[in-house]
Amino acid sequence: MIKVENLDVVFGAKKNRNHVVRDVSFDVAAGETLGIVGESGCGKSTVLRALAGIEAGWTGKIAFNGRAIGKVRTRDELLRAQMVFQDPYGSLHPRLRIGTALAEPIRSMGLGDGWDQAQRALIQVGLPASFANRFPHELSGGQRQRVAIARALILEPTILLLDEPTSALDVSVQAEILNLLADQKDERGLTFVLVSHDLSVIAHMCDRVLVMKGGVFVDALTKQDLEQGVTHADYSRQLFEASFI
Repeated sequence: MIKVENLDVVFGAKKNRNHVVRDVSFDVAAGETLGIVGESGCGKSTVLRALAGIEAGWTGKIAFNGRAIGKVRTRDELLRAQMVFQDPYGSLHPRLRIGTALAEPIRSMGLGDGWDQAQRALIQVGLPASFANRFPHELSGGQRQRVAIARALILEPTILLLDEPTSALDVSVQAEILNLLADQKDERGLTFVLVSHDLSVIAHMCDRVLVMKGGVFVDALTKQDLEQGVTHADYSRQLFEASFI
């Protein structure tokens, strides 16, 4: 479903040059959940932003379902992959009602006014349809993240890109959001790429994990490796020990 070859991202120039992602390659099978784990600033979110079409300053090759994707996306290409961001408080416009925020992707793609789809989308993520008339500040963090997931799914993508989707939430709410994502994946046959620094989240959700450090992948782990504490690089071992101490 996803194939990335020699992805490279550089910010700035000369003294301010920052080589964030360094010639990385990977693929993700249809229906698989791939995790990318590493400390803050290692480049994992930049990889997601390149896949989503938010970051255009990349070189290399990206393909979805066997079709090459350019830096400037067509409408069809934008429909294939959607992203859920880390901060449920910052990803929704505070002055827009929830229904308006959910309908915006539908309207922007020229697929209708989106209001009916917005109410159905709320129900699908376990929220009342009446929440369409509320403002973001009237919802809890977990409810806002459910709205963000509904907004990402409303265009019926085949790929969902998840950037630390539970890290800003209380521990008691994190499991609910992860279970919601797992249910939606099974129901819709989605392919996930999940970025996190939390190995417990990665171990719960992912079929396979790539460990990132300094813009490159330094290790690849299976779900069984994570469950058994098996690593193949010193950095992975350090991350594992820090996460489960």
